[in-house]
Amino acid sequence: MAKIIAFANQKGGVGKTTSCVNLCAALSLLGKKVLLADCDPQGNATSGMGVKKSRSPNIYDMLVQDVPCEECVVTTPYGNIIPSGREFAAATVELISRPNREMVLYNALRRVYTEYDYIFLDCPPSLELITVNALAAADSILIPMQCEYYALEGIADLIGSVRLCSSRLNSRLRIEGILLTMYDARANLTLQVENELRRFMPDKVYQTVIPRSVRLSEAPSHGLPGVVYDKNNKGSKAYMALADEFLKKNEGNRLWQ
Repeated sequence: MAKIIAFANQKGGVGKTTSCVNLCAALSLLGKKVLLADCDPQGNATSGMGVKKSRSPNIYDMLVQDVPCEECVVTTPYGNIIPSGREFAAATVELISRPNREMVLYNALRRVYTEYDYIFLDCPPSLELITVNALAAADSILIPMQCEYYALEGIADLIGSVRLCSSRLNSRLRIEGILLTMYDARANLTLQVENELRRFMPDKVYQTVIPRSVRLSEAPSHGLPGVVYDKNNKGSKAYMALADEFLKKNEGNRLWQ
């Protein structure tokens, strides 16, 4: 049975989608069966996996029109994806009156639980109904964050939201890990933020850090994850190292089965 992991941060521009796409691709390259559900109306993960946003059926059809999950899955060489599209921006409004509206994503994904090792949910950079659906469906949350002061403030708010969701909607929800992105070891603030995080949450911060990388930024324009676009780039190597660390943490400890 799959472990479901939500990639979330209420602050935008922290490498959330880049991390979701590249960890998905890295794990797929290592032989794992991974499904990425693009829960962000911007559809950046869809583009990053080389899938057109106009593709239908997509996650909007799955959540709003009740199209079976398996019919919305697109197969790629770097893992499978349930794509997003422009119409998904209206999903929150259309779901608001539905009974048990926070559990729509959870119920939809149950159809494919047994087909994957991991299911990744790329969340919007806000705590709205779609993000709440992702947190209600997930076993854990992976938090990519940039090493800056405002990001440090934001993570405290996000952890509070996780605790609230855990107490009211999903008692399974745990913090999978905190991933430091756009890392610049030359900056004093980067090192200060990292030290603070590792001091207060030593068992949650990944040892692997993701450096700033132009090649990672270029990859989506070619419809490829960075680990495929340029596997020898320092950013791609960091994501492959993250995949190794992620598997060491999870494999052999599959308590969700």
